[in-house]
Amino acid sequence: MTMQYDIKNIKLADRGKKKIEWATSRMPVLNSIKERFKKEKPFKGLTIAACLHVTTETANLMATLKSGGAKVVLSASNPLSTQDDTAAALVQHYKIPVFAIHGEDSKTYYRHLTAALDIQPNITMDDGADLINELHKFEIQNSKLQTNSKFQILNSKNESWEFLGSSEETTTGVIRLRAMEKHRVLKVPVLAVNDSDTKHFFDNRYGTGQSTIDGIIRATNILIAGKTFVVAGYGWCGRGLAARSKGMGAHVIVTEIDPVRALEAVMDGYQVMPMKKALRHGDVFVTVTGDKSVITVDHLQHMKDGAIIANSGHFDVEIEMKELERIAKSKREIRENVVEYQIRNQKSEIRNNPKIQNSKFKKIYVLGEGRLVNLAAAEGHPSEVMDMSFANQALAAEWFVKQKGTVKPKVYRLPQKIDRNVAGLKLKAMGITIDRLSKEQKKYLNSWKEGT
Repeated sequence: MTMQYDIKNIKLADRGKKKIEWATSRMPVLNSIKERFKKEKPFKGLTIAACLHVTTETANLMATLKSGGAKVVLSASNPLSTQDDTAAALVQHYKIPVFAIHGEDSKTYYRHLTAALDIQPNITMDDGADLINELHKFEIQNSKLQTNSKFQILNSKNESWEFLGSSEETTTGVIRLRAMEKHRVLKVPVLAVNDSDTKHFFDNRYGTGQSTIDGIIRATNILIAGKTFVVAGYGWCGRGLAARSKGMGAHVIVTEIDPVRALEAVMDGYQVMPMKKALRHGDVFVTVTGDKSVITVDHLQHMKDGAIIANSGHFDVEIEMKELERIAKSKREIRENVVEYQIRNQKSEIRNNPKIQNSKFKKIYVLGEGRLVNLAAAEGHPSEVMDMSFANQALAAEWFVKQKGTVKPKVYRLPQKIDRNVAGLKLKAMGITIDRLSKEQKKYLNSWKEGT
């Protein structure tokens, strides 16, 4: 049977293969899991559909799952993050079906999700919860047999198959899934891989911090030093971005809605203020919140002439792009991944700013269409940090196999034992050893009898 796929150009495969090999050489934790999977074949007879960013690191994850005996298929989780040469290499050299084209429109994107579900997956992987939402359009039956649960999917073609669970990679997806659970519409078990310490402490902080700066610099070639960076959101992604910006000489302002995180940002040495106040200071604005309308059209109208705006949250809803398109006098792509919008100056700005008194319009620059700038304008997180994230994804799939019949339709977190194992493997790969508790120390930590 001919393998089905939909990619840009199969002739890009050889270039993609070299890039995959480079990334793989820097992912020792996932590679060690791959070697174990080759021997144990935990996914023999199972199918796994993944909706993830189609990058070289994801390619290594797909190869790892296939090594474990799974039939796998990959679709994109973002239209602008797909690396077409990586997609081609997966099809040509790894014999893994891929449905992803860089820059695909919304209709094609959802057609590709449908194609991924057509293989009748027993396990799915998500980055943003789009695939699991599409799965919920099917009939999902939960047969409770005494203490066990068995999940059965029935699609529109009246085809039925067993489903074990789904794993979620990113903060935004976990937010959606917890909302589904809260409103009792989640019908299958889900593992929040993003909640693992070896994911969000490292991927979100060090990965997003570095790759977002990388995307901004690749798109604009600006000097970071001396610029005022406004970071919207001080979660783990915001922490990482603020630290990297400050390290490159930027003056950093943080905007927050959470008092504890705002206080933490202050204690970390950043200015904290509402977005409306930050507008008059910022040269570069980056949203990393996972929420919508973080930068509104009103905010855009009150920014300085020449302000640069980017998003590093998963979906393109953090900046009000449709409203910007509506009010813009003109737009043009001035550099790759940089669109210049001309919008009217507000009367109050003209009165208060001598520099623009002779101009009715100002220019605002949006990077990567307001989508994930680290993937739209760069290559995403470094392989070394995705090593741990995707190790968690691989072990999440194995967890579903081991827990078959015992899990309920709710959002779970990977056991801490797995988290610690991933961290230990990473330290070992880096040649780092750490101390261990003595018997006396363990006894002390489990006792209440010793005091002053």
